[in-house]
Amino acid sequence: MEQDYKPHEIEKKWQKKWNESQIFQAEPDKREKFFITIPYPYLNGNLHAGHTRTFTIGDVVARHKRMLGYNVLYPMGFHVTGTPIVGLAELIANRDPQTMDVYERLHGIPGDILPTLDTPEKIVDYFKRESEKAMRNIGYSIDWRRKFTTTDPTYKKFIEWQYIRLGEKGLIVKGSHPVKWCPNDNNPVEDHDILYGEEATIVEYTLIKFQYKDLVLPCATLRPETTYGVTNLWVNPDVTYVKAKVTLDGNEEFWVVSKEAFRKLTFTDRTVEYIEDVPAKSIIGIKLTNPVTDDEVISLPASFVRPENGSGIVMSVPAHAPFDYLALRDLYDVDLSEYGITEDLRKIKLISLIKVPEFGEFPAKEIVESMGITSQKDPKAEEATKIVYRREFHGGVLKEITGKYEGQAVSKIKDILTKDLISSNAGETFYEFSEPVVCRCGTPCVVNMVKGQWFLNYSNPEWKAKVYKCLDQMRIIPEEYRVEFENKIDWLKDKACARRKGLGTHLPFDKEWLIESLGDSTIYMSYYIIVRFIESGELKIENLTLSFFDYVLLGKGDLAAASADTGLNPELLEEIRRHFNYWYPVDLRSSGKDLVPNHLLFFLFHHVALFEEDKWPKALAVNGFVSLEGQKMSKSKGPILTMENAVSTYGADITRMYILSTAEQTQDADWQKTGIESARRQMDRFYSFAKNVIESGKRADLSTELKQIDHWILSRIQNYIKGTNTALYSIQTREAIQNSFFLLQNDIKWYQRRGGDTLLYYVLDNWVRLMAPFTPHLCEEIWEAMGHKDPVSLAQYPLYNEDLIDDGAELAEEMIKGTLEDVEEIIRVTKMTPQKVHLYTAPTWKAEAIRCACEMQLECSLEVGTLIKKLMSNPDFKRFGKEIPKFVQKIVPEFKSGSSDRYEILTGPDIDEQALLKESISFLEKEIGCPVEVHSADSPAFDPEKKARFAEPLRPAIYIEGKKKE
Repeated sequence: MEQDYKPHEIEKKWQKKWNESQIFQAEPDKREKFFITIPYPYLNGNLHAGHTRTFTIGDVVARHKRMLGYNVLYPMGFHVTGTPIVGLAELIANRDPQTMDVYERLHGIPGDILPTLDTPEKIVDYFKRESEKAMRNIGYSIDWRRKFTTTDPTYKKFIEWQYIRLGEKGLIVKGSHPVKWCPNDNNPVEDHDILYGEEATIVEYTLIKFQYKDLVLPCATLRPETTYGVTNLWVNPDVTYVKAKVTLDGNEEFWVVSKEAFRKLTFTDRTVEYIEDVPAKSIIGIKLTNPVTDDEVISLPASFVRPENGSGIVMSVPAHAPFDYLALRDLYDVDLSEYGITEDLRKIKLISLIKVPEFGEFPAKEIVESMGITSQKDPKAEEATKIVYRREFHGGVLKEITGKYEGQAVSKIKDILTKDLISSNAGETFYEFSEPVVCRCGTPCVVNMVKGQWFLNYSNPEWKAKVYKCLDQMRIIPEEYRVEFENKIDWLKDKACARRKGLGTHLPFDKEWLIESLGDSTIYMSYYIIVRFIESGELKIENLTLSFFDYVLLGKGDLAAASADTGLNPELLEEIRRHFNYWYPVDLRSSGKDLVPNHLLFFLFHHVALFEEDKWPKALAVNGFVSLEGQKMSKSKGPILTMENAVSTYGADITRMYILSTAEQTQDADWQKTGIESARRQMDRFYSFAKNVIESGKRADLSTELKQIDHWILSRIQNYIKGTNTALYSIQTREAIQNSFFLLQNDIKWYQRRGGDTLLYYVLDNWVRLMAPFTPHLCEEIWEAMGHKDPVSLAQYPLYNEDLIDDGAELAEEMIKGTLEDVEEIIRVTKMTPQKVHLYTAPTWKAEAIRCACEMQLECSLEVGTLIKKLMSNPDFKRFGKEIPKFVQKIVPEFKSGSSDRYEILTGPDIDEQALLKESISFLEKEIGCPVEVHSADSPAFDPEKKARFAEPLRPAIYIEGKKKE
């Protein structure tokens, strides 16, 4: 091995060897298979640290399973459909300053190349090459024969087949769909087109139509059930409203809304005509009819109402909304005569409509009073609102006042009630952004309803029922995310599946539309199996007929007929079908948590729609995001750390090690320079240790005569093997690295400090294999230097061996380590120069107390009084009558809290504290720097300060002879 660790040299060497040996190219065989996929990257930029985390997690799982003996398929493709790449090409063609800066400076695209990427096709070709290069450079064990892009003509055939079959099942319908829209450009906008509001989502509100004479004053709400508790409306006296004629499906009404709301309505599927301005004062103090209850409610002035939110008019539910309660209370003593309001607002009765376990009749009033909130401007009002909403949503049920909805869960009522409100013309659907959105041209965007749109009918209850069934049978990692998936399935509405602009596959039954980018990335995992035959030249585009996909993916149709239709010989069709049956279903889909409400959900929906139950996915794993020095990364605006930049700067294994050890599962990770530098030092230490062990020439194995410290390291390694395998099964990479590297490294240091060297080669053998999924290049280098011919990537992963567990050896080392630490602490605190250290092992009566406690614990009769009585019955122990109760009162709670195991080991035949300490005298003397004597507390030869009486099992008492440091 080289003197120093040179990551880039090692990594290039092993990537070349892996590529030449083709060890990651998977074919069906007799082994148990494991098919893992991760989301293929979208090619509107170079891969960044977020991809690095998700993809490396996938690679670690793939490598671990491969070393456990599974036949692992880990493929990769490239996602390019949709509008972002088209938008990026336009920005580059127009030399947009921010885009040119971000993509040259942060994505690392050379200044002479970037301007040439002015078409979608050029962008796809460029980033496809760069992404594959980055993934190869970080050492992913991908079967690259299976790569494709979602605009490949053969992939389009696959997508056409999927949509034809979904259409035949009645799962695609036609209607209107809301999209982000720039009125200036007269086009939908995607992330690359947006200046501000990139993270905004389209939120569905319900408009409740309150009636005043021949006018409708609509109010937008996310909680239509609260209409039963409305006591008044809020109108901003400083806003000018407008009267408009609004027509929908032939129904003509006159609405009063803010000017901003009027503008938004013009982009909906309604016909909207301006009639006149309406002064706010004219609609304050009026009495309106609640369309749900027919109750009369009054409109009141409120400056907090924002004209750009909803309709610019807000309904008030003071029993359940803290802000409404506070606003109403604030008006109790205000003179409102200028609005013609003379009645006492205290007479407005709060209306309770939701029963919540944590609250009484009026949750808003209760929480305002309990939190001492004084006004609407009190910051605690926002917190109170969130608490009430959360508790009502998750635990609330509707009361008798809601009529036929009584007893319904608040979390389940929105869709049902909205549908009923629309059918009775008491309400309508209205879409808003979750936050303001501004186009790059500077124009505020709106939600526009695109008519004649094609939808995937995700609201279909039969379809949802099958998805629930699939989810019930799956592993969800982490398990607590199961509820998140259930909620998202429950809430999922029909989703637009086609658009008119962008890259992609034309809808086979309506060629004017392109299938939307999430809609064509649902069952592509099955295409990985087919594309391997396209790559080999055995399949051509003309062979990919509907009957081809029906036969090889669904097992439907007659083989002879499929052969005649496709032009393929029956043997090839059967082979492809055999490959599909071998690899499917997907055993694990691992992804970032941002894809839970969309991609991962659609993945489940489409699989259950098209495939039989035995081909449904087996498991889903979710991981968190990655920020950069505390800042959220953005492909289009920065900051961003590319995978290529991280690997070229630090090396693949260091990057992998760091990104996997910074956070666990759905926790978000933060990439920090100090952290990655620390990871580099850890890899240096690993390399140096391996080099020293190999060059020492020692090759002892378990047949060698072993000392206690050898048994200790053997036992500790087994614990880490078990911990690592358990963590990887649950995809807890941080925990896995803690066990396989950091904790093991600490024990190796102790082993060497204690003079252990017999088993260092054995330790290294296990350590290298444990770390191989995480840092594969370095482990291959060490493995080869150890004399192995076959790659460590295919070696047997260490498995837990209970026969090597030695609880006695572990407990003994724990005592020795603890004793040393106690001595060092006393020296530090007393600032003494030690001349001799005296150690006192526990007296016989304390050892007997432990033994009796163990017996009573087994018999379930361990109690403080019982144990004291038992010990006091021994005549030899009566003289310790004052000490026994104190000691018993200390140890019994320890036993009952689960600490009895170590004491049971202590009472066994293998533990002799005095003998162990005497054997360790030379080690302790070397560490402390002075002579050490061991005494029994029963008859110490030297105990000038009566320290022996403090000795306890596993914790010797200590007396130090010495003098104070000058």
